[in-house]
Amino acid sequence: MYQTGAEEARKKLPELLDRARTEGLVTIIRKRGVPCAAIVPLSHLRQNDAKRLTSLRGSARGVYGEVSNYIENERRW
Repeated sequence: MYQTGAEEARKKLPELLDRARTEGLVTIIRKRGVPCAAIVPLSHLRQNDAKRLTSLRGSARGVYGEVSNYIENERRW
């Protein structure tokens, strides 16, 4: 993993993109010393897509029940 400032990243963007594609380099971009963005190879995103979606399983449990109960109660009026 490589970290750089926003100005340097702007100047080296083509190089950083090439390195992400060819070497798999992940670059964290900092603005005023605070991490704010990343250049990540697409292969990393594709590998993690399924993991991210399955990690959401059950995260809305209970939400739909409350909403549907509210709608049903409003219909009765």
